[in-house]
This record gives sequence, C-alpha cells and structure tokens, in this order.
Amino acid sequence: MAAPLVTPTVANLSPSLLNHRHLQCKSFSSTCFPFHPNLHRSRRNPTPIASYGNPHLYKHEDYHSTALSPHKSTSVLGPKSNFLQMDLPETGSNREILVKASDSDSSSSTTSTLSQKVFGVLHLVVSLGLVLAMDNFLKKAFVAAAIKFPSALFGMFCIFSVLVILDTTIPAAATSLMNFFEPALMFIQRWLPLFYVPALVVLPLSVRDIPAASGLKICFIIAGGWLASLCVAGFTAIAVRKIVKTEMTDAEPMEKPSPFAPIEFWTWGGIFLASFVSALFYPTALGTTARTCLPFLLASTVLGYMVGSGLPSGVKKVFHPIICCALSADLAAVAYGYISRSGVDAVLGDYLTKVSSNPGAGDILMGFLGSVILSFAFSMFKQRKLVKRHAAEIFISIILSSLFSLYSTALVGRLVGLEPSLTISILPRCITVALALSIVSFFEGANSSLTAAAVVVTGLIGANFVQATLDKLRFRDPIARGIATASSAHGLGTAALSAKEPEALPFCAIAYGLTGIFGSLFCSVPVIRQSLIAIVS
Repeated sequence: MAAPLVTPTVANLSPSLLNHRHLQCKSFSSTCFPFHPNLHRSRRNPTPIASYGNPHLYKHEDYHSTALSPHKSTSVLGPKSNFLQMDLPETGSNREILVKASDSDSSSSTTSTLSQKVFGVLHLVVSLGLVLAMDNFLKKAFVAAAIKFPSALFGMFCIFSVLVILDTTIPAAATSLMNFFEPALMFIQRWLPLFYVPALVVLPLSVRDIPAASGLKICFIIAGGWLASLCVAGFTAIAVRKIVKTEMTDAEPMEKPSPFAPIEFWTWGGIFLASFVSALFYPTALGTTARTCLPFLLASTVLGYMVGSGLPSGVKKVFHPIICCALSADLAAVAYGYISRSGVDAVLGDYLTKVSSNPGAGDILMGFLGSVILSFAFSMFKQRKLVKRHAAEIFISIILSSLFSLYSTALVGRLVGLEPSLTISILPRCITVALALSIVSFFEGANSSLTAAAVVVTGLIGANFVQATLDKLRFRDPIARGIATASSAHGLGTAALSAKEPEALPFCAIAYGLTGIFGSLFCSVPVIRQSLIAIVS
C-alpha cells in the first residue's frame, strides 16, 4: 500500500533544513524552468485554470502570504508555472466552441423566426377565409330563402350566442375560438376605414343627378343630425348613470393594430406602377376593363390610406386619412382616364361595378363589410362583463338615440322639403356602412351610393369635431363620451376619440355595434318601417 503524500509546512522545518530546501528549490527551478518564472509576485486574485472538473486540484496560494503565515501550506510549483497546465489549448478550444454555438443559435433563431412568420400568415389566411366564407354562405342562403333581414347580422347573433354558451359550459373552448380568429379580427380592425372608401370615391357619380338645393338640404340634415344625435345619446347616458350609480371598472384591454411598415408601402407602390402601365397598353388584359384596372385602383386606394395615416395629428384633424384615401383613388382614375382617353366617368364606373361576375376595386373592399358585422360578435364578447355591468346606461341610451336618429331625419327631411327618395336614402346616417346598406334595402327607391356617402360624411364630421364638442358640452364620463361618439359618428368617430381617450374605447366599440344592430332591428319591423315612410311622404 502506497504511503500518503505529506506536504511539509514551514512550521515543521528547522532553520537549517529550511535553508537547505530553499537551495534545492532554486536549483530545481534553474534546471526545469529556463524562463525563470517569478515565484515572488503577489497575485491577489488568482485566475482559475483547467482542472478537469476539480476546482481544487491546482489551487495556488500567494507566496508571500504563505511565507508570512506558518499555518498555510506551500507548493513546490509557483502560480506562474506552466507545468501540467493547459490554459492556452483549453481557452482556444472553448473560444472555438463558443463561436460555433453562437452561429448555431443565430441560425436556429432565424429559422424559428421565419417559421413563426409563415405560420402567422397561414393562420391569418385560414381565419379570415373562414369569416369571409361564412358571410358568403349566409348571403346566398338568405337570398335563396327571400329573407330581407341582414344575413351578416344574423350571423353575428349566432357567433355571439355560441361564444356565450361555450363560455358557460366549456370556457377553454371559448378562449381557443377567440384566439383562433384573433388574426382575422386584427386584420379587419387595421383596414376598417378602407371598407368605407368606395362610397366616397364614386361620390361624383352618385350626386350628379341631385339638384344643388337638395344637396344643401342633405348637408344640413347630416351636420345638424350628427350634433343632435350626439346630444341625445350623451345626455341620456349621463341621466341613466346618475340613477343607477354604477361604479366604473377597468375594461378588457383592446389590442391595437400594428403600424404600416416601409416594405408595405413600396410593395403597393410597385403594384400600382406595374399594373397602371400594363392597363394602358393592354386595357382588357384580364378580360374586362374593370378587372384590368382593379390592381392599380386598389393599390392607389391602399397607398392613400397609408399616406394619410402617417400624417401629423394636427393635419389629420383637417385632412382625415379616409379623405386622403379617396382623393388618391380619384386622382389615379383621373390620370388613367386622361391618358387612356376613356374618361374619368368610365374609370369610376369600373371602380364600383356592383356586379359579382365583373368586380372592381371598390367591390373587393365593400365585400368585407359583412365580415365587419360578424367581427362585432367577438368585440362584444370581449366586453361582455362591461356590457353586463353597465347594461342600463348602454342599452337605454343607444335605443333612444337610434330611434331619435331615424325619426328626426325623416321629420326634418319633410320639413325642409327634401325629396322622399333622398330622405329615405340618408335615414341610417349614424349607422355603419355595412348595416346602413342593409337598412335601405328595406325601402324602395333608395339610392345606396348616396346612403354610403352620407354615412361616411357623418363619420368624417364626427372624427374632426367630436372631441371638442364633447368638451363644450361638458361630458366628462367616459361612458357618456364613448356612447355619444359611436351613436352619432359610428366607426370613424370611434377611431378618432379612442386614439386620444383609450378609456372610452370599450364603450365606443359596444355602441358602435349596437347602434347598427338596433337600427336594423327597428327598420325590419313593419310597423316602424311604415311609420317612417308615412312621415317622409
């Protein structure tokens, strides 16, 4: 059995033996270390060296502190010795391994990011495709059954009912369904103003046959009616709120859509230039002029919206993005009509054909209006707790405001001598375009293009003046401000107010959808519809 190796200490050695060992160390050092390592330099913070998994195997002590303290062991090899030390090879190997590991991590992260983007695009396509397919199916079913009730509104009630039932029985299933359709909802929210634009783009064709005097009367009804509807909704909400005395609670946070990236702008710009030049040389390259003009007219509309959205807030108060959007499309139509010598009227006719077999850019955009209505179901479900808590303020004010808007428009139209067909066309002035077009379909002789234009103009007035008007009327309550804004100026007013007052956004979103819903329900009732016709006539 091998004897244990004992390291002698300074305290156990006699002075003569200590001197003898010191001479041996000097001799050993001069023989084995030709570079004369400095054994007497103090190292207060010794650097760890390779120890093959054992951090104590090559532990070195300060030479001076060892000599001064008789209770510390000393080693034959000094701290600067290279004997059996693998610092340089180990350091180089570790450095190479770290470089390889970092390269591997960066490549894996790039692959992961790319796969996430591809999955996100596929998720958006599938969820949005299902919403569009659902809307298309309901439209065809209601037309086949000769039902005049808005099909998208029925679909919205169905979706909301399913979500409520699932939330009651299987909450996880309701959450999963909401998460699945979230990309489609964010897409609709991001591009929502675009779906209103076609009515403004073709406005020159819609108002051509309207006398100037009738046009002034319509403008008066729209502007005055907006202010009156705002006051009715706001004061009603305040009055009911004082009666019920419900305390405010935090609403569910609502995610905002992402801003536009430069790559999106340049992509749409490239599409516009390529399709514009192609349409000039080959006017029927895609079969018809409407289909051939569709790409550059759609691109000009999108580009106008992007440019308008990027304008300073002070400019937006006067020059709303939706106006910039419509002007961009009209300028593209004028330029193409002039260069091709086809005329601007023909190009605007191709922008909104209202023929499913030969769609234009406006038909594509307005095809999303049904999906907008279906998305209301998800928005209301998100805020279901808020709706339940403030049900009295919300429902009473919205019902009264909707009835007031319909009957006051019909009454004032008759008082100022506006033609019955034009009065009927602007009845749903405070209701979003998607449902306003469905409402006027209940009446005969209505001008749907004028309806859409009246709705958009009402929204533009609200977007520009709603906040200042609410302050003048001293509406401080976010419930009153949100309901009054959405009940009088629908989506455009909602977007303008919520950008500066996020606490009012939930009430805007609720009132925005419920105003259209109640307006559609009221006009679908024969008694109410006949009474409105009687007032107008």
